Amino acid sequence: MKLACVKVGDMERIGIVRGDQVALLPASSGDMIDLINLGLGILSELEAASDETLPIESAHFLPPIRRFRRDVLCTGWNYWDHFEEGIGKRDGQEVERPTAPTFFNKAPNALIGAREDIAFDLRISQKWDYEGEIAIVIGKEGRSIPSDRAADHIFGYTLANDVSQRDLQRRHGGQWFKGKSIDRSTPLGPFLVTADEIDLPSVRLETFVNGEKRQDAYAKQMAFNVGQLIAELSFGMTLYPGDIILTGTPSGIGMARDPQVFLKNGDEVIVRGTGLGELRNRVVETDLYGNSDVALA
Repeated sequence: MKLACVKVGDMERIGIVRGDQVALLPASSGDMIDLINLGLGILSELEAASDETLPIESAHFLPPIRRFRRDVLCTGWNYWDHFEEGIGKRDGQEVERPTAPTFFNKAPNALIGAREDIAFDLRISQKWDYEGEIAIVIGKEGRSIPSDRAADHIFGYTLANDVSQRDLQRRHGGQWFKGKSIDRSTPLGPFLVTADEIDLPSVRLETFVNGEKRQDAYAKQMAFNVGQLIAELSFGMTLYPGDIILTGTPSGIGMARDPQVFLKNGDEVIVRGTGLGELRNRVVETDLYGNSDVALA
């Protein structure tokens, strides 16, 4: 089942994708978190009762998850080719090849929908980079989840573009939160596809910038598979329904190219994943600087 959060007038509605239509569930059904907690059975009942639709091409997709109890959870360096391509290009912040997953977090205000504009401001950063990723959405609460039981806790999958500001990423002591959390910079969606419909190892993840393919990998190439990610992340730490976990990006990022190529105003970035649809976002100059008189050193 493919679920989506769409904007209809001034309302946010949950829909089920049927071919080229989005079948809208009754507004009384609640948001995506409510539906995840209720389970697939009630979703099937609501789908059968739905009689209001939108054409998928004209739908205004919002991020599938809109209510958060914590930051977005993220994984770094989870494709070895990506780790290797960055060696010598991390502005002196070099590390040994990880022996366990590398985790960081991202502020929810960074998220935008599958066709919305990526907010871009060179006063905030001079080095905007793309990172196509697959994201997990947790469906069942758990702590210290064994890797062989991780699938029981996955509700579904979606796509993400972990747009990063590389200079900010290096500026703050080597931690990545600030350089991953700029407002309205991270596309997520368009669908939340239930796990029963996705053979994750065979998902092909591709990223294009202005029509040029920049990234191309299969999920089976992850350094740490989703079972290992969930086991490590949940070790002593509770995961909740609706938690989002980005699973890392493959090689091909702009920072690792020679010469480096960063995003600019007007670029179009597309991220595709087998069975997960596509993100199609334009980079648009936006005032993110506000009235602050604090400038980067």
